[in-house]
Amino acid sequence: MFFSNKVRNTKSIQIKKNIINFFINDGNNTITELSKELDLSIPTITKFINELSDQNLIMEYGKVQTTGGRYPIMYGLKPDSLYFLGADMSRHHLNIAIMDFKGGLVHFQMGIKYSFENTPESFDILHKHIKTFIDNLEVPKERLFNLNLNISGRVNPESGHSYSNFYFSEQPITEILSEKLNFNVGIDNDTRAMALGEYMSGIVEGEKNVIFVNISWGLGIGIIIDGKPYYGKSGFAGEFGHFPTFDNEILCHCGKKGCLETEASGMAIHRMVKERIKNGESSILSKKTKDIDSLTLTDIMEAVKKEDPLCIEIIEQVGSIIGKYIAGLINIFNPELVVIGGEVSQAEDFLLLPIKSSVRKHSLNLVNRDSKIVLSKLKQKAGIVGACMVARTRLFDNQKDI
Repeated sequence: MFFSNKVRNTKSIQIKKNIINFFINDGNNTITELSKELDLSIPTITKFINELSDQNLIMEYGKVQTTGGRYPIMYGLKPDSLYFLGADMSRHHLNIAIMDFKGGLVHFQMGIKYSFENTPESFDILHKHIKTFIDNLEVPKERLFNLNLNISGRVNPESGHSYSNFYFSEQPITEILSEKLNFNVGIDNDTRAMALGEYMSGIVEGEKNVIFVNISWGLGIGIIIDGKPYYGKSGFAGEFGHFPTFDNEILCHCGKKGCLETEASGMAIHRMVKERIKNGESSILSKKTKDIDSLTLTDIMEAVKKEDPLCIEIIEQVGSIIGKYIAGLINIFNPELVVIGGEVSQAEDFLLLPIKSSVRKHSLNLVNRDSKIVLSKLKQKAGIVGACMVARTRLFDNQKDI
């Protein structure tokens, strides 16, 4: 690719990756600062900056005004040199986006109608939506590198297997999609990608230890430790919703009973609202009673925004339960920041306040004092921003040969 030569110099390639990763993580900077951060001489950094400029990967961003001497030049990633694609699917919608090299969203489509089912037919529809998006892009196709698809559940990004969804054969889903799209495709857990999106481009401001809680149809967490996503041994870290919590007979989609998300998730909220309306309780959603089974989580979030008492009560109940278990996470991880995201976070303070109250009640005072609890800044875009970020990060992964 861009670092290929007749004779490949592994050390030189690694230095170039380190420079690019510095710009990805820290933004524009001077040769002097790069020299300090990467522990390399100024002539060495200058040599590689010139080579990367010749390859059209970085560019000058003007001079920095200082108190004396010559003004140093700022360098950074060249936005239009490379582009990355992200796709983020939920139970009822699909979001797709393209991001430039510097991390700006160039074009995106939100809320593409897509009803997820764990079937080959649903997978084929997903692939067609992504292909249509790529085919209609106006950016040069030779500048498109990597697509990342966010999938919920147990995902192994290294092997390319999704074990919870679309696991129809031993062939990795990444290979299947790459063949169908004629494009390099990777996958990651949706919540972990959202956590990276929020970390790189959202509410996080300097914190290095962050937990992102994704309250959508299911319930998961993305963990950032010392500025890096935590994957676990096989990429399965973050299955928060499958804590064995309740002595109930509700069968979770994982095949077990009593999981946390059976009583505390978008799926649980959806079930409880439907049950209580069917039992005659009043709601602005009651007019849908004749077709109550068509009710979606999006409908419920809209009702919350209109201050529907029944929906708010259920949201607050679920928030209190989730807060109790976030308290446990805070006791274990001692994070600087806990970010609440996912579709249910649209309830905002109706969800956030009971979470905070429950955390104060159930966590250790000295520990929770360190942890701020905030709502996602990226909101519905967290998934596609994160998916694109994952695609970009993978291209310059220090373990990959490019």
